[in-house]
Amino acid sequence: MIDIKIIRENPEEIKARYLKREINCNEAVDRIMELDTVRRDMIFKTENARAEQKKLSKQIPMMKKNGEDTTEIFAKMNELKESLKNDDAALREIEAEYDNLMLGLPNLPDEDLLAGGKENNAAVRYFGEPHKFDFEPKNHVDLCTGLGLIDYPRGTKLSGNGFWIYRGMGARLEWALLNYFIDTHIGDGYELVLVPHMLGYECGLTAGQFPKFKEDVYWLDTAEDSQRRFMLPTAETALVSLHRDEILTEADLPRKYISYTPCFRREAGSYRADERGMVRGHQFNKVEMVQYTKPEDSDAAFEELVAKAERLVSGLGFHFRTVKLAAGDCSASMARTYDIEIQIPSMDGYKEVSSVSNARDYQARRGNMRFRRAETGKTEFVHTLNGSGLATSRILPALVEQNQLKDGSVVVPEVLRKYLGGIEVITKD
Repeated sequence: MIDIKIIRENPEEIKARYLKREINCNEAVDRIMELDTVRRDMIFKTENARAEQKKLSKQIPMMKKNGEDTTEIFAKMNELKESLKNDDAALREIEAEYDNLMLGLPNLPDEDLLAGGKENNAAVRYFGEPHKFDFEPKNHVDLCTGLGLIDYPRGTKLSGNGFWIYRGMGARLEWALLNYFIDTHIGDGYELVLVPHMLGYECGLTAGQFPKFKEDVYWLDTAEDSQRRFMLPTAETALVSLHRDEILTEADLPRKYISYTPCFRREAGSYRADERGMVRGHQFNKVEMVQYTKPEDSDAAFEELVAKAERLVSGLGFHFRTVKLAAGDCSASMARTYDIEIQIPSMDGYKEVSSVSNARDYQARRGNMRFRRAETGKTEFVHTLNGSGLATSRILPALVEQNQLKDGSVVVPEVLRKYLGGIEVITKD
């Protein structure tokens, strides 16, 4: 949620920054300004009416004690009561519209981001060299099928398109990747948190996915709306609500968390020929990184998260690039995002395996997450950041394609071998 003070101070600048996202929020911002003025006037009016009501009520006992006629004062009290009832009802309607519009505004993109969509994304650095083969390489679908790593037909049989089954060495390789990620994060001082896979509405609201994108998740039908749950699309949705409605101490920050979860997404891509197999699915595994920081520390935390994602990908021996997203390609909740993209040889271009983002205080305002300054005793909103560390659904295809041998076997990256009992090469046997 955006600070209303920023909108009040310079609404035209806010409109211009939203246009960098290729989103026209002019009408919403104008309406918010109107509602904010009316809302503040009505709050002032009702507060004065309650003060008058309180003042009159204190006079009644004394008037009765002195034998004075209280008819007029009771009439005035009834008039104030009825007026307050009407004003409170009107105020609730105004605040409902105001809150809905405020919650619907996306985050403000950082000022250094380029305007426009993905066509204006810019690679900031490259790592390694593209893999070259002296034979005709296979794609990951054929490799995984031939080695018995992935069972695509039975995944579809169980759940439909966009699902697959890890089997045998495929399941072990997937688990090795997750262990490599988790061990690295724990070594860097992050706390491992295993969160529920079913979440309440407030988690989606705090993360900034609701109300606008509430139909993009899998909802569970229950008897009562208040108990309705959805399947988490990413562990970020849970982790950024850990301290919802809490006030942390300054010494508590930064808080650094990781969580492994399956992730559930309703949209699973286009099923284009270059995105078949595991590249896009309705369920995939991911380790997520989240930090809570003081405002002045969030830029450094962002660079830390980007560097961590880069080290994980580099440790697997991949050629990849780091890309700074343009304003229009950042998700609605984020002020800035860098993507880590790898090459899967059988596919065109690069594929994202990690997104690292800074939400600034956008999620903290939605979830009322604050900290208290030690020096002043005042409370401020924290900043929240997140990053994939990493998702496996594109890592594993890249791994088998880049590390394949002429006979269809696959070399295991050295960092994973200890999780596979020392196995160096995966063969059909």
